[in-house]
Amino acid sequence: MPESRLDGRSILILEDEYLIAMDVEQSCLERGAREVTILRSLEQLRGRASEQDRFDAAILDLRLGGESTVHFARELVARGVPFVFATGMTDVGELTDSFPDVPVIGKPYSGDELVRILAGVIERTRSSCSA
Repeated sequence: MPESRLDGRSILILEDEYLIAMDVEQSCLERGAREVTILRSLEQLRGRASEQDRFDAAILDLRLGGESTVHFARELVARGVPFVFATGMTDVGELTDSFPDVPVIGKPYSGDELVRILAGVIERTRSSCSA
């Protein structure tokens, strides 16, 4: 199904729970992602600042080691990079107000479900850019 494919894309996963990150990575690769990078902290992300532009899409846990990923999410919006939030937090009202076009997937989720939603966001972004 084209809407659930990540063909040739480079995906960034910001997730501090190792098993969840590995499951999502596997789901991305099974759906054709060219490359998947897992970062477990914002410190790791800051250490790779020069590489941040090379990701085609991202999956962001809302909190990594107690730090919010909202600032990075704003950077992604500004650059037009599609992404989804994946979080265990239940109070996401402010998040959906600030990012109305970004899906928020609650934990627990399946890697397959998450990747299907991410692929849909990528497709919508691609369609709106080519319109």
